[in-house]
Amino acid sequence: MHLGLVIPRTGEHDPTDLAIEAEAQGYDSVWMGELWGTSSVVKLSEIAARTDEVEIGTAIVNVFSRTPAVLAMTAATLDQVSDGRASMGVGTSTPTAVENVHGMAFERPVRRAHETIEVIQAILAGDEPVDYDGELISVNGVPPVDRDVPIYHAALGPANRRVVGRLCDGWMPHNIPFSGLENAFETVEETAREADRNPDEITIAPYVPAAVSEDETEAYDAVRGHIAYYAGSADSYRDAIGTVFPNRAERVADAWRNGDRSEATELVTDEMVHELGVAGTPEAARQRLRDLVSETPVDQPLLTIPEQAADDLAESTMGALAPVADE
Repeated sequence: MHLGLVIPRTGEHDPTDLAIEAEAQGYDSVWMGELWGTSSVVKLSEIAARTDEVEIGTAIVNVFSRTPAVLAMTAATLDQVSDGRASMGVGTSTPTAVENVHGMAFERPVRRAHETIEVIQAILAGDEPVDYDGELISVNGVPPVDRDVPIYHAALGPANRRVVGRLCDGWMPHNIPFSGLENAFETVEETAREADRNPDEITIAPYVPAAVSEDETEAYDAVRGHIAYYAGSADSYRDAIGTVFPNRAERVADAWRNGDRSEATELVTDEMVHELGVAGTPEAARQRLRDLVSETPVDQPLLTIPEQAADDLAESTMGALAPVADE
């Protein structure tokens, strides 16, 4: 199993220290999210300097707040300082993040993702200055940087999944129930074939909310809170959950948006936790993770520890699900 870890946000541990520990525990890759508070690329540069073999990646940076040229230069520089260990995970993020945090209009996100990724790839891999005249993005004479950096896209809806099929090395879904991944990937697969690409070469690397505790209720409740937060934070996440749990996803989202976060969390069923994450005692969670990889098309789970429980459960979850713990 190729296992990645999205470095948890805690008040107790520096992300670099957690990344070093993850490498020692046998994780294949470490990834850093970015919303506010910490620049993922700055911390990943430090992580690259203080680790030896673990792959590093952004999971995710949005396609609005940095230009495609900046993203390409960022990917190339991370790859240089890590001796070829970098991947770039991008996504459209949410209207709340893009408009409220960055003060930008959340317009035509799928088209922006497509054009941004095309320009990034042209700058990374081209051997001539890049000219590009798209519907949203135009660049002229950008020097290429000659680095082979895989590009992952956190696409949820079918139009965005087609961007993965046309262009990307990997797919990073979040909140698509595991039993629906194969169906959802069919859109990627069909689009890749239409673009004369081999869909088998596209890595499926979903976020997997994970919480491990000797108290099974504590672990399940941590993942419930994670699911409730995402269902209420953006329509795209609610709709992804709703592909298997349509009525329940709507109820959870409504409760969250009405300010009743306790009710929203309680509305997340055990079945939803099982379909959207990994939770339980150490042995039960390890078995669930093994089953997830063996029973679905997942190539590389990216464990993400719910932020509201990270201070209490980050270390236990990392240690219990680490590859060295499963040997």
